[in-house]
Amino acid sequence: MSNPQHLQYTEEHEWLTAADADGVSTIGITQHAADALGDIVYVQLPEVGAAVTAGETCGELESTKSVSDLYSPVTGEVTEVNQDVVDDNGLVNSAPFEGGWLFKVRVEATGKLLSAAEYDAFVKA
Repeated sequence: MSNPQHLQYTEEHEWLTAADADGVSTIGITQHAADALGDIVYVQLPEVGAAVTAGETCGELESTKSVSDLYSPVTGEVTEVNQDVVDDNGLVNSAPFEGGWLFKVRVEATGKLLSAAEYDAFVKA
């Protein structure tokens, strides 16, 4: 499994894009996490306008196997949630790096982030 090189990752298996011109980054979960969870049947995301804190829970993903907390890799304000994922939870499994993104945050600070190579090594360990 190859993780996109342009993203940053967390040890909790979230990914983060570089901030755009407005300071907004997109967040999702990795293919590794999606595979480990199994079929996602429910997604609870933070609300637009909510404050999230790096390393803290901000939602959850429920699968046929278990419920998993969703952690924010950054501190900031949620600017958008992916309604497509709320309506079709399976997008998280089928396209975690594309259409299955979860939410966007105007970033104020980041937590501990890993490069793609560092994340790959972490997953293999």
